[in-house]
Amino acid sequence: MKRRAYTLTALALVALLTALHTQAHEDSHAGHGAMNMMDHGPEQKPWGIAGQVDQVDRTVEIRMGDNMRFSPEKLQVKQGETIRFVHHNDGKLLHEFVLGTRQTLDEHAAEMLKAPGMAHGEAYMTHVAPKAQGEMIWTFNRAGEFEFACLIAGHYQAGMRGSIEVLAD
Repeated sequence: MKRRAYTLTALALVALLTALHTQAHEDSHAGHGAMNMMDHGPEQKPWGIAGQVDQVDRTVEIRMGDNMRFSPEKLQVKQGETIRFVHHNDGKLLHEFVLGTRQTLDEHAAEMLKAPGMAHGEAYMTHVAPKAQGEMIWTFNRAGEFEFACLIAGHYQAGMRGSIEVLAD
């Protein structure tokens, strides 16, 4: 009987510690995934906010390849415009398309060099497998100069980035 009580207590303790670890892990990634967006709604960023399919004003096709370049490399949009980005990976390597400011992309690229296998996912990024296609819908509700890049370790450093000019109303 005592052995069963100890076993049940040990199992309860393991379950409690597992639950606490899982919650701490989820909290440490707040803001790092689509689930976060679904739980709390879209997050306003300096470069805009996740758009909705029924708000799309136009579609922009982006090609990416193993030459570490995007095509086109420069985009111009109007403040308030919602863009559906369709990303085509023409290469044999995984690539991604991440929106941000020069500072946020520089910081994130440095993190990716330290932890190349780091998993991340936000409304402002798309991962595209080789010979595959990805999609993102984004509303540029703030004017300014922004950038996009592939932050996979080494790709950003090889020049895989572009610019977006958001023109004020």
